[in-house]
Amino acid sequence: MKKLITIFAVLVSFAANAQNFQLHRDFDRGQFTSTFEMFKVDKWGNTFTFVDFDYDAENGINQGYYEIARVLKTEKMPIGLHIEYNGGVGNAETPIGDFGYTINDAWIFGLNYAKGGAKCGFSTYAGYKAIKDAGEANFQITGTWYVNFFDGKITFSGFADLWSENADEDAVGVSDELVFLTEPQFWYNATKNLSLGGEIEISNNFAGDDFKVRPTLAVKWNF
Repeated sequence: MKKLITIFAVLVSFAANAQNFQLHRDFDRGQFTSTFEMFKVDKWGNTFTFVDFDYDAENGINQGYYEIARVLKTEKMPIGLHIEYNGGVGNAETPIGDFGYTINDAWIFGLNYAKGGAKCGFSTYAGYKAIKDAGEANFQITGTWYVNFFDGKITFSGFADLWSENADEDAVGVSDELVFLTEPQFWYNATKNLSLGGEIEISNNFAGDDFKVRPTLAVKWNF
């Protein structure tokens, strides 16, 4: 619980600068998920961060997950230097009682290439992934994209991740699998601030599951 409170404090600190807030209804898991996102560009590169909270009907927040990534890049650099941290905590209910758990911390160090404009753009990076307690080296490759149609009324965006979770025999909470996760999003931008749509989470070997397709309906407020 203390770690959930810590993540909530981080969320509040970023909320004032967040670019958008999303609320999703996940039909497969039967829960709501809220997301705060922020993306900022400066003369030394860019910073991206988001915080997810999952909610169940009885206990409210049952999982928190956090990522922050920094790309160091100037106008003269064709490729940026990427550094990223991610991790989280949660609470699970079982027939013999509740228990808390952590999502193993991970650091990613790699190279980033991005290109874009008002109508479309993409970013991709590949890097070394250091997962807490894994005991072995791992990697991650990520691509993100956005495309705006019909004078910006429709947006197709999302990301795709591929990473390894090689682990030694003593590792806890690591799958020892190649993991794939993508979440394409579709939005109807009703106004400058309000968007309606959702996403389709497609994954394989993610969070203990085999191949899964999980659609959501969502609302987004753009700051």
